[in-house]
Amino acid sequence: MARTVRFHEYGGPDVLRLEDVEVGEPGPGEVRIRVEAIGINRAELLFRSGDYIEAVRRFPAGLGAEAAGIVEAVGPDVTNVAVGEAVGVVPAFSMNDHTVYAEQAIVPAAAVLRRPDGLDAVRGAAVWMPYVTAYGALIEVGGVRPGDTVVITAASSSVGLAAVQIANRIGATPVATTRTDAKRDALLRAGASEVIVTGREDVADRVLGLTGGRGAELVFDAVAGPGVLDLGRAVAPGGTLLLYGALSGEPTPYPGFDLGMPALNMRVYTLFEVTTDPGRLRRAEAFVASGLRTGAFRPVVDRVFPLDEIAAAHRHMEAGGQVGKIVVTV
Repeated sequence: MARTVRFHEYGGPDVLRLEDVEVGEPGPGEVRIRVEAIGINRAELLFRSGDYIEAVRRFPAGLGAEAAGIVEAVGPDVTNVAVGEAVGVVPAFSMNDHTVYAEQAIVPAAAVLRRPDGLDAVRGAAVWMPYVTAYGALIEVGGVRPGDTVVITAASSSVGLAAVQIANRIGATPVATTRTDAKRDALLRAGASEVIVTGREDVADRVLGLTGGRGAELVFDAVAGPGVLDLGRAVAPGGTLLLYGALSGEPTPYPGFDLGMPALNMRVYTLFEVTTDPGRLRRAEAFVASGLRTGAFRPVVDRVFPLDEIAAAHRHMEAGGQVGKIVVTV
């Protein structure tokens, strides 16, 4: 039996329960890991509350798709990892099928990557989702090149901070946005070239000013909603507005007609575009591991909670004050 976080109905953090659950043995293509640390993601809050893109298939339901741990058992046909190895789990599956908020978890072997040397469990739970998400957006999809300007909204998130570091590593210029001045200095320390405080500054005007009127080659947006009209004005001709989140909670218009139909690419991007594609995931793993070895990438952990305080960890994320990754230790 393993202590496992489950919820029996949709609701706030208080619906989360720690229960003893029989884990069993991994099947074909699966591994069982002893979980050491869990990375908390906004998708889990949405899944718990009934607002995720995927509904709960049956209650009680579990949570979680990102963790660090040790391989305890492997199922048939698993060759990429072995028993005893330190690994990380990347989100590459439905939480209706597998979850990791637990002392032990069975997950697809295809979603398991070896933990890079020198990375402890807490940072191991804070590295893969943010950096693979940002890598896929900037490199695989966005095609960012040296000299490009990248605007990163909600930049104090773990993905936003990873995007700042990746942009710097490839010679691009990361411009971070944040709602208030509270996180401005932290973003500059994290490597942002410039910080735009959206509560008192016009994003498009600032970006055009910073780029000599050209605009940004890529806008990496976690907010969506009506703000994309302003972001669209900040995109360089032929550039891309990439939406990967919907923090605004409001409908998202297409800015083309409002802006006189410029040469603007706009598309939605998801982490699964990388984690479910073996070739892309292999390249992402190599890129991130290289950055960790050289010190170019430094996972930012905001706060660590014990598993017993999982509801408090969710409340902390909902409050929106974090800079970096929220991690739960097991």
